[in-house]
Parts: sequence; C-alpha cells; structure tokens
Amino acid sequence: MNTLQTSDYLNAIDLKPDSIFVLHEKLERKLPAHSHTKGQLTYVQGGVAFIHIESVTYIIPARHYVWVPTGLMHFLEVRHHGTVIRNIYFSNQDDDNAPFFKQLAIYPVNNLLLEMILFTEKWNGSISPDNVVPFQFLSSLKNLLPQLGVKEFPIALPTTNNERLLPIIGFLARHYNEPLTLEEIAKKFGIAERTLSRLFQTVMSISFLQYLKLLRMVKAIEMILQTSKSTSEIAYATGYNSLAAFSKAFYQLTNIRPSDFGKR
Repeated sequence: MNTLQTSDYLNAIDLKPDSIFVLHEKLERKLPAHSHTKGQLTYVQGGVAFIHIESVTYIIPARHYVWVPTGLMHFLEVRHHGTVIRNIYFSNQDDDNAPFFKQLAIYPVNNLLLEMILFTEKWNGSISPDNVVPFQFLSSLKNLLPQLGVKEFPIALPTTNNERLLPIIGFLARHYNEPLTLEEIAKKFGIAERTLSRLFQTVMSISFLQYLKLLRMVKAIEMILQTSKSTSEIAYATGYNSLAAFSKAFYQLTNIRPSDFGKR
C-alpha cells in the first residue's frame, strides 16, 4: 500500500463512501491540493509534517494528529523520509452531531489514543462495515476524538501568493537564522519600510516580526524532532543570541519548554 501512486491513493480514499480507509506511510511526499468526502485523521508518529490550507501552513509535530473536515481543500507535505504518517479517513456520517468534526485542528495524542492508532497498523486500505471487528474499532476511535481533542497545537504559519511578498518570504525562509530587521529587508527589496510593514499586516494579518518569530519556531521544531542538535545549538541556528531568549519565545508559542518538547 505504501507504493500507491498519488492519483490512485487519492481516488481510493473516496471510492467506497461507507468504508473507512487506512494508510500507513514512511516516505517523503507532497500531495497536490485536494479534498475528500471523508473526514481525515493524520497522525505523525515521528518527525514533523506540514498541512497547507489556503493561505496558512500548519505544523504537525510528532505525537500529534490533524483532523481535516470533509470538503476542505488542503495538501500534506512530508519533507523527511524518516517521518511516519498514519492516515485514517472516516465516513462523514453523524459528523453534524459534534462541532469537533467541522473544523481543522491539530491535537496532542494521549496514551489511550496512541495505543488505538498504533493498533490500526494491522490494517491497510478500505475497511467496509461488513468487516465488523476492524470497522467497529475504527468507528470507536473516531467517536472518542471530540472527548480527547481538547487542547490544540497553536503554530500556524501564514503563506501568500502576493507577488511583492513571495520573494521576501522566500528570502526569509533561507536566511531565518540571521539577525534580520524590517528596515534591512525593506532596503534589500526596494520597498519603503512602512509599505512592507503594511503588506505583512494587510496580506497575511501578521507583523513582520511576528512572522519571523513563527518561521523560526517552525524551523526549531523541525530541528528538535529530526536532528540530534542540542537546545542551545538550535537556539543559535534559528537566529537567537541566547538560549534564554529562544526558550522564552518557544514557551510563549507552545506553552512547553523546547527541552521538554523534544522529550515528549
């Protein structure tokens, strides 16, 4: 099942509306933008993945899952071949009974849900209602989600197709570890400082400094989960001049210390 071509994979998910579709993967993948008639649970077992929704990119760290409601255009990106992804696609029957199933969100996985997700490893592909035991187990897993998904993971990085901002965003992605300022970036790209500040606010609803801080946190989480760098090394590699400043910024966004995040 891991060798499914992208088009076959996407078509197979919705082929049987009443079934539950299960797929476990360990590979680099960047799917095209698409939607499903089924709700999607994607659990990141190791490493980090990204889900792109319209003008926002959400980071899904290890031991977290994303719930994607039916009909929502999105695409998933896995940048490291060591990242393990477990996908379960559920029929949208009874979704109206719980607001949980109507919005995209990312949640940490507790021990109960972790054991249930790992138990699904024995199945792949379409699970129909007449396959009673696995279908009932998977249905029970879905029914538990509204009760367990109470604390969302907060990091969402805005994106844009704005022609003036695109090269700037690309530059920041390559030089996030440098001591960048709004004034320097404006001068480099020949834009008035006030104009650039207004572009960030009006196009992406975020300030330049807030964007840079979020970008650095995304890069830091990737390093925590996919490298053996120490917290101090990651702090300096993401543009902070002290471990204390990095830890404070990380905690403000995630409500957890970077050293504890890696352990968890």
